[in-house]
Amino acid sequence: MNFDRRNFLRGAGAMIALPALESIGFRSFLSAAPKLPPKRIMFMGIGYGVTSQTWFPDIKDPGPNYKLPEGLKPLARHKKDFTIVQGCKHKFSREAHWGSTFWLTGANKYGTPGQSFSNTISADQVAAAQFGKHTRYTSIQLSADPDDRNGHGPGGSLAWNQRGKPLPAWNSPLQTYMKLFGSNDMPIAQRRALLAEERSVLDSVMIEAKDMQRALTKSDTDKLDEYFQSIRDIETRLSKAEQWMDVPKSKSPLEEPDKALLGRSEIEMMYKLMVAAIQTDNTRVITYREPGSGLLRSLGLNGNAHSLSHYRPNSDSEESSRTRDKAHSELLAGLIDNLKATKEVDGSSLFDHTVMAFGSNIRSIHYLNNPPTLISGGGANLKLGHNLVLKEGTPLNNVWLTMLQGIGVNAEKHGDSTGVVSELTA
Repeated sequence: MNFDRRNFLRGAGAMIALPALESIGFRSFLSAAPKLPPKRIMFMGIGYGVTSQTWFPDIKDPGPNYKLPEGLKPLARHKKDFTIVQGCKHKFSREAHWGSTFWLTGANKYGTPGQSFSNTISADQVAAAQFGKHTRYTSIQLSADPDDRNGHGPGGSLAWNQRGKPLPAWNSPLQTYMKLFGSNDMPIAQRRALLAEERSVLDSVMIEAKDMQRALTKSDTDKLDEYFQSIRDIETRLSKAEQWMDVPKSKSPLEEPDKALLGRSEIEMMYKLMVAAIQTDNTRVITYREPGSGLLRSLGLNGNAHSLSHYRPNSDSEESSRTRDKAHSELLAGLIDNLKATKEVDGSSLFDHTVMAFGSNIRSIHYLNNPPTLISGGGANLKLGHNLVLKEGTPLNNVWLTMLQGIGVNAEKHGDSTGVVSELTA
């Protein structure tokens, strides 16, 4: 297979991290790799909260020597590599069943006059705007089957664009694998022709829409402006597809996943695919809106994720909630293991250059204060290994802003942030 050298160099970062590169003849291009590994950011949202009684460390026991609570004990071997942040809140949090919708935005649902729902840009997309130009995928959004989203709230993913519109997600490990590493047997000439056809249709639609502008009311003009932005978003997507059309997809470090994965095994495989995605530099920004009820079924627990979020203290339902928490911690421990074990071209690990957050906009039941917030990864130079207890009501967006600035994103503010969390910086 022949490659245009300029196009290959543009996508070299997507392939250089793979151990198999030497065997496929690209050793001569190693010099094209970045001098330093890139920074990455990941967010994993569970949407339903945790067990308040057993997940959070004691607020009276802050610092590095805190006692690990029951719900986090599976993470004991990584205690020095994550920090629990307590005391935060989104000041506009009003929706106890929407644990994901505003988690990364902190937006006011009623912030736009005349509308019953409003959102703003999510933290991941702030990073994507700066990092996405270097990778095949500007960002990757992962989620679960549409039937397993109860409790997360509106939107099919954790990600919301600059206009507060939800971004679509890949909903299964198999779909994710095929998007990242699956072959496209359609000839390039045919793919170019289809893209050209899509552009032609967009141009025609844009002309017709502009012809309508003259006789519109202010309200209709606003709606049309939003429509134009949607068209521009599609144009951006098409340009991205054209840019990467001649760059071959990376060779997968994983076997193709089983299409029947559910719950725990589904999350475990998604975590492996997330590592593979950043290892191959397919993206540097990932969000994952995790399954709820499917996880419970895979653990042999009755009920659904929504009903379990209403557990009664000292009951069977609380015990089930604890079991779920431990499963999440075990899976996170495996993700950290994988990030540490996967090496960069300079000998460091993916963990050293990645920052990630795990949590929810909801603490438990209907409580919106002190949402579960776990921060890990060495990519943002944060103070890890701590039970960090902040002043009650500290904007959660302060944490997101701290993560963004820590990986080099040019952001002075995010949502209702009032500044970075100095106690979180190393």
